[in-house]
Amino acid sequence: MQMLCVTDPNVVKDIVQYSSVDLGKPSYLSKDRGPLLGQGVISSSGSFWSYQRKLISPEFFPEKVKLEGLSGVFGLMVDATTTMLSSWEDRVSKSGGTAEIAIDEDMKSLSADIISKTAFGSSYSKGKDIFSKLRKLQKLMSKNLYVGIPFSRVVKERMGAERETDFLQKILEGARKCGEQNDVPFKMDDKSHEKLIVDNCKNIYFAGQETTAATAAWSLMLLAVHPDWQTRARAEALEACRDEIITADSLRHMKVLTMIIQETLRLYPPAVFSVRTALQDASLKDIRVPKGLDIQVPIAMLHQNPDLWGADAKEFHPERFANGIAAACKVPQAYIPFGYGARVCLGQNFAMMELKVILSLILSKFSFSISPGYQHSPAFRLVIDPEHGIKLLLSRA
Repeated sequence: MQMLCVTDPNVVKDIVQYSSVDLGKPSYLSKDRGPLLGQGVISSSGSFWSYQRKLISPEFFPEKVKLEGLSGVFGLMVDATTTMLSSWEDRVSKSGGTAEIAIDEDMKSLSADIISKTAFGSSYSKGKDIFSKLRKLQKLMSKNLYVGIPFSRVVKERMGAERETDFLQKILEGARKCGEQNDVPFKMDDKSHEKLIVDNCKNIYFAGQETTAATAAWSLMLLAVHPDWQTRARAEALEACRDEIITADSLRHMKVLTMIIQETLRLYPPAVFSVRTALQDASLKDIRVPKGLDIQVPIAMLHQNPDLWGADAKEFHPERFANGIAAACKVPQAYIPFGYGARVCLGQNFAMMELKVILSLILSKFSFSISPGYQHSPAFRLVIDPEHGIKLLLSRA
């Protein structure tokens, strides 16, 4: 495999601004990682990717994510988080005022609950069972051992069920129209329709659960070891959560929490690399990139480059984002926690809203410090996970 590794921020800037679909995703994403990603929107290229993005992206527009109420996306996020916090309150009470909690595991369970309910509606209980298989698959892929993920069963059941308004229903409706539209540059039979649905279910589950859970866990770890920032964020959260009611509009004004999340994503980006492949001959600055060459951008190296971020590039300093990303980095295009260009993460708005809901509600109810047994060891498991977990000592705020 021929690979061009790009660390020059000016070349990265050129890649970010590259508007042509001639830079796609490497074939190994749909082959070697096919059991996990298939040929969904994360791993596909060309016209097939363009169609899938057009089909899926409207479901993640800001106005959809901000829907409140018991059936709205925002409302479901708040409800799931509140349920988890109630269990924490019981544990703290039974432990005499302070409880040790494995934050990383609870964040995975919470994000699984949120993405299952928001994306799969009444099928969420079956969807939650799939997460254990996804986690097992992540570990086994490095050993070339695969296990199946039973999305096909869920999809087939929903095809014959009454109509719902969730993400899965939108994909089903779009797939039915796929073969009927004259502007679609490919034809799909029933089997292909089902595979498109299943692959994108895999994509939304993996991207919507693992990355958000990891970022939430790292954010809480950083706040635990930086109590001054925890205090600032809590004061902001308490102001936003007056009378224990939180709204999408109140989160929009939480500047301190936004800076903390952005800094966490800088230090612990969920993805280690951003990869592209040249579908046609291309040019990046003065580099000729021949067709078939894979391009790899090491995100963590860019995010911690002192030439871009200053001498404190490896330190937790959220204030650097006080005036936005453009003012935080000498080359703003080098900050790419959600990817870049036309293929920027579809769920960016969803993820940021979910992180703000989770962190603000936790901060409004609990204070926390790092457990004495914590071992810091970020590990690559397709996303950056804490190898030995993250345990915090929680007490009521």
